Amino acid sequence: MIIVIKMVFVGMDHGTTGISFAIMDDAEVLDVFKISREDSKAGKVSAIEELSKRVDLDDIELMIITYAMGDGISEILPIERVENRGILSIDGAGKVTGGGTSVYSEIENADLPVLMIPGIHKNCQWLDPLFRAAYSHHASPEKLSIVYNAYLETNWENMIVADISSNSVDLLVEDGIIKGAIDACCGAMGVVHGPLDLEMIRDIDEGKRTANECFSHAGAVKIADIDDKVAFMKDDLLNNYRNGDEKAKLAIDTMIMTVAMEIAGLIAVSHNEIEGIVLTGSMGSMKDPVDFEAELNKYLKNKYPCKVISSESGAIGAAQIARDIAHGKREIMGIKVDLE
Repeated sequence: MIIVIKMVFVGMDHGTTGISFAIMDDAEVLDVFKISREDSKAGKVSAIEELSKRVDLDDIELMIITYAMGDGISEILPIERVENRGILSIDGAGKVTGGGTSVYSEIENADLPVLMIPGIHKNCQWLDPLFRAAYSHHASPEKLSIVYNAYLETNWENMIVADISSNSVDLLVEDGIIKGAIDACCGAMGVVHGPLDLEMIRDIDEGKRTANECFSHAGAVKIADIDDKVAFMKDDLLNNYRNGDEKAKLAIDTMIMTVAMEIAGLIAVSHNEIEGIVLTGSMGSMKDPVDFEAELNKYLKNKYPCKVISSESGAIGAAQIARDIAHGKREIMGIKVDLE
């Protein structure tokens, strides 16, 4: 059914297992849908066709998209001003595999009003200089839209936002500005991705595996001994967990411990008192078979209020950014909007 409305805002989350879209008006989210990377890459699904089934494209006032690492830009920019799709490299950890690329090309050629949001990296002047010095890359672009959705849901100016799914990225927000984050290859485990430890570095040096192969098997799946397509790994892990597999239990317990360590570390370096912790992502928002919030709070001793938001917060937050920019906002969580 096509949504008939005068002004529509669309957000896109370029996720690890699929590309999500949120459609909203001034007041509320009207629809959220997702297409798989595999279907997009194979040409089985058209993102624009799926969008046009739900909304008249002429009604789209503004669309916000994310793509890959987003390390080639540091401001929110019109898509036509973005070179090389806003990334510095298509190789290495988090390399481009094709599904999201075809969606990007569709949107680029669709004659829609589109802005791109940047990743969080060392060239972002609004980050704490210590974080910029420590890490070349902190988070991919959809983390900005996740943080914006978290901010609108809580009104917390000082918080930790934890996105736990295929990878885990935790972000520090102070005075309503993103001040730092710890990327998936540096800190906590996700289901699929995780930090490169000594054994993996040796494997890379000895030519046994590439860095991306290590990165894509460094999450909970490493402990659970799961090797499958990325799109299926989470279900494999949870099915094994439900069936009482000890490796799967150890894997999820370990992942939660690493997330707790990372959150605690960000709290320790915050200059302000943290008002609360926001959880999102397919794992972070989960209640069954694992209550992620409850398990995490065992480590944090229930010292901080915790808010669980939609696992689709990346797409929803992007749509909210589009709405607010269309209504005149020119800064999002410290990030400049450059429409000139």
